[in-house]
Amino acid sequence: MDFTSMTELLALCESTNRSIAEVMVARESAKSGRSEQEIVETMKLRLVRMKEAIDQGVSDQSLAPSGISGGDAYKLERYLEKGEQLTGPIVGDAMKFAFATSEMNARMGIIVATPTAGSAGILPGCLFSLHENQKYTFEHLVMGLFTASAIGYVIANRAFISGAAGGCQAEVGSATAMAAAALVEIKQGTPRQAVHAAAIALKSLLGLVCDPVAGLVEVPCIKRNVIGSSIAFSAADIALAGIESQIPCDEVIGAMYEIGKKMPRAYRETALGGLAVTPTGEAVKERIMK
Repeated sequence: MDFTSMTELLALCESTNRSIAEVMVARESAKSGRSEQEIVETMKLRLVRMKEAIDQGVSDQSLAPSGISGGDAYKLERYLEKGEQLTGPIVGDAMKFAFATSEMNARMGIIVATPTAGSAGILPGCLFSLHENQKYTFEHLVMGLFTASAIGYVIANRAFISGAAGGCQAEVGSATAMAAAALVEIKQGTPRQAVHAAAIALKSLLGLVCDPVAGLVEVPCIKRNVIGSSIAFSAADIALAGIESQIPCDEVIGAMYEIGKKMPRAYRETALGGLAVTPTGEAVKERIMK
């Protein structure tokens, strides 16, 4: 049981009467020779690691070794406690958890790459916000991880998931698409709706460049993770409402690949363009590299 496109994935879901998550579990079991229960238990360990990173990150006010990030998850939590946020508690908590995870990465803490370390805040941010606010269980979240894995698997094999290969659209864009699809299936949406959510999320981030200040995965990467979490919820709600992407998901992925191949090297994680070469970006680099 394998697939190389969203079209093939949806066909498998329809022919087997399974969710995307269930198809992905079956695929992993068939490929590895391990039981589906073993596969699920292994994924649960990844979820626990995500939770540990969030719990540490939210309470940690320290700066990263670079001095250019850290403590923003704590600041956002203090703000959210006032109950005055414009976005509401679900998106607010997702942003907080995304901050926490990405800041842990900047501090060299343990995180789970989803699909990369530079985009690791989006998926756990979204999943644990649902857990916190709508009481979805760890079992629900684990299956959400399998949904996200299937989406990421297709993107990685049809395009790319690294900023060095295709810009930030490949990292934050892919992670946001993965999270959007996971949210849809956790909320009992159909596989078709989940794939449309992925398409809507990814096409909203096409062309996003990778321009890390001082070459570090901190500025603007951390805040892009935070914004990605809010986009994932927007895309999921749009899809759950029955609204579809006019461009099929496979074609959106193809467009992302084409854009990435044409993207100048300066905008693919080299720190030679964009925010990295602004006066402030250059000053930060000079200070850090002394």
